[in-house]
Amino acid sequence: MTEPLNTGSHDLPVTEELAAFMRTGWGRQGAAGVSARPIAPWAAKRRAALAQRFPGERLVIPAGTLKVRSNDCDYRFRPHSAYSYLTGANESDDVLVIEPSGEAVLYVRPRAPREEGQEFYRDRRYGEFWAGPRPDLAEAAELYQLDCAHIRELDLTGPARVLRGVDASVDARVPRGDGDAELESFLSEMRLVKDEWELGELQGAVDATARGFEDVVRALPQALGHPRGERYLEGVFGLRSRLEGNAVGYDSIVASGAHACVLHWIRNDGALDAGDLLLMDAGVEADTLYTADVTRTIPMSGRFSAVQRQAYELVYEAQTAAIATLRPGARFRDFHLAAMRVICDGLRDWGLFKQSTDELMETGLYRRYTLCSSGHMLGLDVHDCAKSRAEVYLDGVLEEGYVLTVEPGLYLQPDDLTLPEELRGIGVRIEDDLVVTADGATLMSSALPRHPDEIESWMGALL
Repeated sequence: MTEPLNTGSHDLPVTEELAAFMRTGWGRQGAAGVSARPIAPWAAKRRAALAQRFPGERLVIPAGTLKVRSNDCDYRFRPHSAYSYLTGANESDDVLVIEPSGEAVLYVRPRAPREEGQEFYRDRRYGEFWAGPRPDLAEAAELYQLDCAHIRELDLTGPARVLRGVDASVDARVPRGDGDAELESFLSEMRLVKDEWELGELQGAVDATARGFEDVVRALPQALGHPRGERYLEGVFGLRSRLEGNAVGYDSIVASGAHACVLHWIRNDGALDAGDLLLMDAGVEADTLYTADVTRTIPMSGRFSAVQRQAYELVYEAQTAAIATLRPGARFRDFHLAAMRVICDGLRDWGLFKQSTDELMETGLYRRYTLCSSGHMLGLDVHDCAKSRAEVYLDGVLEEGYVLTVEPGLYLQPDDLTLPEELRGIGVRIEDDLVVTADGATLMSSALPRHPDEIESWMGALL
């Protein structure tokens, strides 16, 4: 049966004569010299580890489907991270199946032959003339170093564990089983330790992000004069992310002044004031989909005022204490607790609390000014490995090869009457990306300054 074409509401009819004409007179399709992607041998090891974890079982991991933005316009496709981790492929609607024998087969929707049908020039979702070429079966097998078959041949009868919530058509064809949640957890947990290839991709994304932050500082004079200066800077960083990677790894936070007190400020529609701080949380996502996640809080004048420096230095000291805890065997929560003890000490020194630091840590009263945790795993997702079991991740211990962020902050709301007036409306976060090593941790984002004196010198050299 021929699938219906995604032609849209204003498609023009095609005569038999035109259809016949369109089937002939074409040269060779596809790019010459397709070669295996660098990820292929690493992905093969991961599939083997997955098959070993669930021996004798059928495992189904879909890529995901196109998602509608509005009417007949789709978002740009990004595959599910587990699928990308296991294949390195990035086309929609494909499905990886690991058979009980351990053999892996990638079921793909290949490029439509031009001598057959009208998809290649009429289908606005999948047609080559509308969406660009997809690899044919032979090209896909070479790219991914996997046995590939047409998606029409996918047989989902019989028992299987399925990564749910990714492709509704796959979910509907396989009865839900008790083992699906275990598969989802393991697919998340197996990404906790990054291999050598992943660390290289992450470092590349972090390095590109550092260059993006430099672009933003250089653009400050122009952005300060624009009524939507936040959006100006968002665009500057976005350009770097598209020039050196796939895009941003998440919606950039470009928050000037009191907007920095909104943890996920992504409207980015405010003006800039040279007397304010700018909090920018942004990361370049590599073409391989590994993302950086870095935050810097900088004085838009190039120099911290006394009160801005007061707030910034407290967060800096908290982050420094947190980083010092990172090593294999340390509890994941240790770095957050270390940062919060410093924050509590500082809030007491400011006269905001009379209770002891131990009392504040127990009651959590300090959280009025800091609100959230101080970091997370990082990788293919900005909040990576999020489906891992708590005992393995949040309540677990660090291992060599973990990549995580350390990002304490202070968010002093503009209408908070418990604060001295001069502190209200100041938001500070410092976030860096680190990899746990055999005897500690390496700061992957060391190209960007952290100390306030270094930030002022860095900005002075760029402006």
